[in-house]
Amino acid sequence: MTGYLCLENGRTFTGEITMEEEDPVQGEIVFFTGMTGYQEVLTDPSYKDQIVVFTYPLIGQYGVNEDDFESGRPQVKGVVMLHSPELFSHYHATSSLKDYLQKWEVPFMTGVDTRQVVKEIRNGGSQNACISYTKVHPGEEKHTGQVERVALSHIQKMGSGNKHIAVIDFGVKKSIVASLVDMGCRVTVIPYHQLDLLDKRTVDGVVLSNGPGDPKELMRLLPELKEIIMELPTLGICLGHQLIALALGGDTERLLFGHRGANHPVIDVLTGKVFITSQNHNYVVSGDSLAGTGLEPRFTNVNDGSLEGLQHISKPILSVQFHPEARPGPEDASWIFQQFYQTITQPGREKLYA
Repeated sequence: MTGYLCLENGRTFTGEITMEEEDPVQGEIVFFTGMTGYQEVLTDPSYKDQIVVFTYPLIGQYGVNEDDFESGRPQVKGVVMLHSPELFSHYHATSSLKDYLQKWEVPFMTGVDTRQVVKEIRNGGSQNACISYTKVHPGEEKHTGQVERVALSHIQKMGSGNKHIAVIDFGVKKSIVASLVDMGCRVTVIPYHQLDLLDKRTVDGVVLSNGPGDPKELMRLLPELKEIIMELPTLGICLGHQLIALALGGDTERLLFGHRGANHPVIDVLTGKVFITSQNHNYVVSGDSLAGTGLEPRFTNVNDGSLEGLQHISKPILSVQFHPEARPGPEDASWIFQQFYQTITQPGREKLYA
């Protein structure tokens, strides 16, 4: 059946719609530039309340399997594609992409001129959009409160290594925890609203996870986060990176249309090496705000010069705007976890906090 994708700026696009509810579905429209990885994108908590436009023209060709989910269910509000085949081919797949979306009642559209939609987003920025059977203009309200709807409600423990890592959950991806466990770490995932349960005496390091929304919605947590990251070796990923900057006195700002995809080049200013990263974010740390924070730029986006990571001048604090777990995406940045692990195992580390 014919459906409509209506943007906040007034542009309307048509396509074939599959949607259980008759009422319009509204979300923030963004685009993802990867050729693969749609299953990971759909279940990434950082995409909460967003309508995702896939720029690659063929999405769903290898189906959906039972192992590559980043959370227990789809997190997106809707999906827009040019074409999604009925047939899929992969030895690991258990269903088609369309069947998976219908199972979870996620509305999706095909036959949409996705290149033109992306041009609208690039020119006008990320904005609200509606998917519906009729032309419905979306409201201008900002989506808020996503973190509280994707974070765990209770502590989870996994792994059995000698080193104990606390992951503060703002919407953590499953593969971040898996990366730490694969290094031989014992991991405790602590919901962001239960920071008081973090026993710093029993933890060797802490990871501030990814998550959805504006980091400034979590300003109330900054004093407690600052205390934690100044006492323990810390790695911040995506939202966690932004929160480290805010906690130490920096600032964040919103990009016009964000970075989403598995093909973003980043340069390490320490080594001069360029590597390809997977990214998903609307907000970035302002480089001009770092004076007096003790933080220095470590990584920079090659395409637009935006800040992609920080390193503290005297403490073992490292943060990255990109996703080193590479799900989806290349594995160029997986060494970030190894560098973090080295900071919690190096002799004499405890003297840093004397």
